[in-house]
Amino acid sequence: MDFIEIITGRFLLNYIGGNIRFIYGTLWRTIFNKPKFTFKEYIKGPKKSNHYDDFGHQFNNRIIEAIFLGIIIFILVNYYL
Repeated sequence: MDFIEIITGRFLLNYIGGNIRFIYGTLWRTIFNKPKFTFKEYIKGPKKSNHYDDFGHQFNNRIIEAIFLGIIIFILVNYYL
């Protein structure tokens, strides 16, 4: 069970949240002509980073994924009930 929790918590939530941040960030930075980050930077943090940057980016990805899943579940529950 621990292996499954590690995979879902660290891998899947990080990558799904990173995808959402990448799409949003790319659109936002394109509209306002700001320099864009790479996909790898959204997942693992900036190129020049320390431990706190890595932890912060992964934490943000997981929080965004939890909010996204909450919205999806809320929509599905209200649609089917």
